[in-house]
Amino acid sequence: RLWSNLGGDGDMGLRHEPGSVWGATILIAGTAVGAGMLALPAVTAPAGFAPSSAALLGCWLYMVMTGLLVAEVNLSLLCAVGNGSGTGLISMVKRTLGGGGTALAWGTYVFLHYALLVAYIARAGETVGEAAGVGASVGAVAFTAGMGGLCYFSPTKVLDGVNAILFAGVLGSFGVLLVAAAGRVEDLSSLARADWGELPDALPVVALAFVYQNVVPTIVSQLEGDRSKIRTAIVGGTAVPLVMFLLWEAAALGATANTSAADDLAGVESAVVDPLRMLAADGLGDVVSVFSLLAVSTSYIGFVLGLSDFLADGLNLPSGDGGKQPLSYTLTLAPPLAFALVKPDAFFGALDLAGTFGVLTLFGVMPAAMAYSERYMGNAGIGDDKSKTLARAAELVPGGAPGLVALGGVAAAIIAIEGSKKLIGG
Repeated sequence: RLWSNLGGDGDMGLRHEPGSVWGATILIAGTAVGAGMLALPAVTAPAGFAPSSAALLGCWLYMVMTGLLVAEVNLSLLCAVGNGSGTGLISMVKRTLGGGGTALAWGTYVFLHYALLVAYIARAGETVGEAAGVGASVGAVAFTAGMGGLCYFSPTKVLDGVNAILFAGVLGSFGVLLVAAAGRVEDLSSLARADWGELPDALPVVALAFVYQNVVPTIVSQLEGDRSKIRTAIVGGTAVPLVMFLLWEAAALGATANTSAADDLAGVESAVVDPLRMLAADGLGDVVSVFSLLAVSTSYIGFVLGLSDFLADGLNLPSGDGGKQPLSYTLTLAPPLAFALVKPDAFFGALDLAGTFGVLTLFGVMPAAMAYSERYMGNAGIGDDKSKTLARAAELVPGGAPGLVALGGVAAAIIAIEGSKKLIGG
């Protein structure tokens, strides 16, 4: 452990308030399980179950490694400057990649988070509005006020507890939906269809479904820099959505494969675009609504915490009461709510772009580049041989320089390939 988190205890002075591995694991899992999961069957249906399963396994392993790289660089920064403000992603990029990297990180990070928060608010607003018998706009405001207020006013332990309850609800409602979808599978041989050539187009959204790295600086601080606990939380927290995604893919793709006798593309697309709507038509509308709202809520918490910490760090804002910054929370909550109210679908068409350029840049190329700079360039030339030696001694991801180049190169290649397709197609 690199430091101790302390809190006030009235007349008793200070007390030790360490974060729990369980809470950090749930935060990571809840951040990853969200709207991306609902879109997976739609984007992977053309490839089939086997290729999509391979993509899920590969992306999980890749995102575990890049998350560990973010933790590694964050720990190096904390060792240099101490725990507190100025230890978020923007400070990490500035320390390792300089001004150009900082500008790129700012743009892609804010765009990605705002796009996803808009999607979450729009989906939750629709669900809350239908349940309460009010408009989607009222539902969106109520959801933002309730969940945003929860994130700002709740102590870490309370928020961990609420997040754990929400995630338990996700698991429970998911189990009901999984059984219902599995009951629709008439022929397991339908899962054997495979078209590997369709797989590359699905990779950005698959990677997007595993995004959690935005909360890594938060869990590093909560777990007091304990490398073993951080590694356990990241691996365990991402393994939960991996298992859920694999089961959901099997049930959804197997159930919808029989909806068209000719199994033509149009029939498959019409059934797979929204598998939850298909299940809602079978009398599971309430369960579908609960699952959607809880899944979106757990992701919303993670992204609100990640973006507010990022903005406070990047804008050098002093901490408010309880260590939270009012302005950073306002900048986190208000703009996506405004977009969701004015034009709820404004960012829907940009989600694929967010997966391609936002996720793979921020959480693919950049973690590898930052770790390479920290280990082998002495923080982009501002460190010394001692700092490089210490960084290499504290590696969380093996493989050395070739491994880092390979990790960054994979993301860069997908960005180039998918980016060129979008330019040609557009």
